[in-house]
Amino acid sequence: MTTTNPINYREKIIALWTVFLLGTLFHTQLALIPLFHGIDVDIMGHHHQEAATMAEITPILWGMLIFFMLPMLAIIATAFYEFKRYRLVHFGLTVVYSVLNLSHAISDLLVTPIAWYQIVLMILLFLVGILLNIVAYQWLQSGSHRHRLDSLASKITS
Repeated sequence: MTTTNPINYREKIIALWTVFLLGTLFHTQLALIPLFHGIDVDIMGHHHQEAATMAEITPILWGMLIFFMLPMLAIIATAFYEFKRYRLVHFGLTVVYSVLNLSHAISDLLVTPIAWYQIVLMILLFLVGILLNIVAYQWLQSGSHRHRLDSLASKITS
């Protein structure tokens, strides 16, 4: 019978962030796949507006860059650091991303027509985010337990 490793939170967190990033990339890819079949994906064109310029979408591109970079940096930091302060900041980051994922899924429900394949993916990403919240919280709590155990062990050996 196989069991999962209940202790290595860092490995679990890195795996969950990786799944999240791959899912987010696929979310973008799903929106662009119609281009390869000759289908227009220009949302602005559907509202009889002119195409946006690069200057107009630059803030969106910076936002997307930051949205992708923070999890990548979290993966690197989680691999190298276990400080209590980092674990607290990391947990906060996972909560922010869960809120952003939920709001994005809700906003996708307000677009006409609804792309149900995108909704399914966003719900999966939200659930991965909730699991990431849980594991990040457990990791945050494990440090205080470990500190108490280390203190107890040093008292016993003294």
